[in-house]
Amino acid sequence: VKFNNCAGNKGVRYETNSLDFKVRADGTLFAAHQLQVPLKPLVLRVTAWDPQSLGWQEAMVRFLVAEKLQHNGHKPKGWKTVPGDVGQQQSDTLLPWRQHQSPNGLRRQKRDWVIPPINVPENSRGPFPQQLVRIRSDKDKEIHIRYSITGVGADQPPMEVFSIDPVSGRMYVTRPMDREERASYHLRAHAVDMNGNKVENPIDLYIYVIDMNDNRPEFINQVYNGSVDEGSKPGTYVMTVTANDADDGTTANGMVRYRIVTQTPQSPSQNMFTINSETGDIVTVAAGLDREKVQQYIVIIQATDMEGNLNYGLSNTATAIITVTDVNDNPPEFTTSTYSGEVPENRVEVVVANLTVMDRDQPHSPNWNAIYRIISGDPSGHFTIRTDPVTNEGMVTVVKAVDYEMNRAFMLTVMVSNQAPLASGIQMSFQSTAGVTISVTDVNEAPYFPTNHKLIRLEEGVPTGTVLTTFSAVDPDRFMQQAVRYSKLSDPANWLNINATNGQITTAAVLDRESDYIKNNVYEATFLAADNGIPPASGTGTLQIYLIDINDNAPELLPKEAQICEKPNLNVINITAADADIDPNVGPFVFELPSVPSAVRKNWTITRLNGDYAQLSLRIMYLEAGVYDVPIIVTDSGNPPLYNTSVIKVKVCPCDENGDCTTIGAVAAAGLGTGAIIAILICIIILLTMVLLFVVWMKRREKERHTKQLLIDPEDDVRDNILKYDEEGGGEEDQDYDLSQLQQPETMDHVLNKTPGVRRVDERPIGAEPQYPIRPVIPHPGDIGDFINEGLRAADNDPTAPPYDSLLVFDYEGSGSTAGSVSSLNSSSSGDQDYDYLNDWGPRFKKLADMYGGGEED
Repeated sequence: VKFNNCAGNKGVRYETNSLDFKVRADGTLFAAHQLQVPLKPLVLRVTAWDPQSLGWQEAMVRFLVAEKLQHNGHKPKGWKTVPGDVGQQQSDTLLPWRQHQSPNGLRRQKRDWVIPPINVPENSRGPFPQQLVRIRSDKDKEIHIRYSITGVGADQPPMEVFSIDPVSGRMYVTRPMDREERASYHLRAHAVDMNGNKVENPIDLYIYVIDMNDNRPEFINQVYNGSVDEGSKPGTYVMTVTANDADDGTTANGMVRYRIVTQTPQSPSQNMFTINSETGDIVTVAAGLDREKVQQYIVIIQATDMEGNLNYGLSNTATAIITVTDVNDNPPEFTTSTYSGEVPENRVEVVVANLTVMDRDQPHSPNWNAIYRIISGDPSGHFTIRTDPVTNEGMVTVVKAVDYEMNRAFMLTVMVSNQAPLASGIQMSFQSTAGVTISVTDVNEAPYFPTNHKLIRLEEGVPTGTVLTTFSAVDPDRFMQQAVRYSKLSDPANWLNINATNGQITTAAVLDRESDYIKNNVYEATFLAADNGIPPASGTGTLQIYLIDINDNAPELLPKEAQICEKPNLNVINITAADADIDPNVGPFVFELPSVPSAVRKNWTITRLNGDYAQLSLRIMYLEAGVYDVPIIVTDSGNPPLYNTSVIKVKVCPCDENGDCTTIGAVAAAGLGTGAIIAILICIIILLTMVLLFVVWMKRREKERHTKQLLIDPEDDVRDNILKYDEEGGGEEDQDYDLSQLQQPETMDHVLNKTPGVRRVDERPIGAEPQYPIRPVIPHPGDIGDFINEGLRAADNDPTAPPYDSLLVFDYEGSGSTAGSVSSLNSSSSGDQDYDYLNDWGPRFKKLADMYGGGEED
């Protein structure tokens, strides 16, 4: 067995999985002792221990065992020589089934032969079928034997790759073989008699396809991407390319070797890289990789089988793209040695200067990104330098306000570096430091109160005009001659005044600690201090006044109302007091009854419970129910003490057995006797009676009014005699009325003989009235349009309906009228005109007929 560890196989140790065989250091396999090997395939596992890689490698070894041949030049008994075809050697005939004759005449069955593998080259051109071997049994002299084969390639897919002549035992291959499709076949040969009875045991046939160099190496990727740092030393690993050959890797057909065909660009050398011919590892072979000069190399790799023999091997190519990665071999450098800027005082987050640098490393990488630091010139930390992520510039920014009165200028020394440290052997440049001069400009600053919030303490109740303190402000602009004036900004109770020039604060009213403007005994006021600069500036200050309590509030009795039973010892009234002051001007309180009037102490008594509470109860055995005002004097513990006489309204009422006032007792306690309640009820009844009488009188008056209206003659009712004649129509052309009926009303024939459809529209027709269907009152919700149209048609065709929706024209004057002018009429009539026809014009002309029809009788 062979083992190659690329180190001369030094120290390699071999082992097997059998105690019968051992392996020497040179790989020779030998029998450890004398033994009888059975006539069947023998497989051993050989393990090689590599001390270099500390790993195990295993290989399987298959033995083909055969019996020893006699050395006298005679063939062993049982072999039969069967002539083959033309070109077929005698060794092509196999007798796998052997039998031996024992000396006593019995036949002894020997163990079966193991047939050595049959090798068939792939891609054979034929002719087909092509004979591989002939097998036969030595019993074929005695009986007729039929041969057959089974297995993959015979009676299993792929079918009929191999065939056998059942009579002669010749086995053939029927088509070209492809080792890459299947490298070996395992068949079994059978021998039976004419009746199908087994004559011999089946034997195994192993057929191996011999590899031919018919496949090119194929790269796993057509394009490989790798990278290497600039400035790398020779021998630095870059990447690995891999090509696979489908041919047998244990032969030269599948042994691939690599080489570099071309390199682009060929700078600084045409051979910057080399490749391991067996593993495909690409490494650097020369120094001088510089990303700033060459950022990428394109290398063409060729893979050739037949161990790299370009004359006989097949080749293929792939592309390796090698990117030179950046390392921080270029320190950042300032473009100038000095920078300047200007900033107003009291301003923050202002960029006062931009620092520009140059870095030849890859932009927007840690090797290019700049970091700025202030080395000196800013001990108080007024400035910081932030990096612009796009331009890589340093922005000098104010983070702490500067004061012109303290510093008029700053001289900063700054240094720049990268996020990533410099590569080994690279030193910082002297151009990595620069100076920055920053000038501070003066602005008008607001005055400020040094003590803000200022707290003072005083007693409440100080008189008006008392000087409390001086609340003055300071103008920080020492180099400007400016005046400061003061004013109030917030004074909720309007208790204070401030002097406009010196800030002296006085009281404008009495300060009361118990006021709603006081929070936790403190009163706050805010004042404004403004200078006269350009532009003016102002500042605010808060004054806190802590008011010390004095005893200026007398206690108040609680509660104001109470309820008690008319008999004592059933319940009492708990009383206490409330005082707006605070300790020590509050409790303990003293509760006592006044001596005047004397009935108070006669009827009531007070029992002290503690410093804050007492009990009010009846002194006598019975007190009539009612409401009593009981005065009580409450005195606090202040210095001097204050007292207050408070009145508590006590309702005395009869009580039940539980000590609760009864309903009747509650009413009586309210001060209303039985007589008062009866009087109230009588007043309510009288009021209801008056309201009822008023309603009856109103209804009777309405009835009389309606009765009086019925006594008036309808003929004398002027409301029906007032007719309106000033209506104007749309013109003669727009009317369909026959105006001639108004101009010549001599006879009534025109009424009876007028054509259908032409009639007066202001009178009822003469003759029998036709019956018309009653109009629907409630339309169907879905037919509202039809209902309106039907109602319109019924109104148009009903001659009995008055023309309330018609336009009547009474002021028509036209040319050629047969009627005379109205102006020619006068009140004096000769009496020749006959007005009797007016009686035939209907009820609307009845008044006119009565006026003119009377003649001389009137």
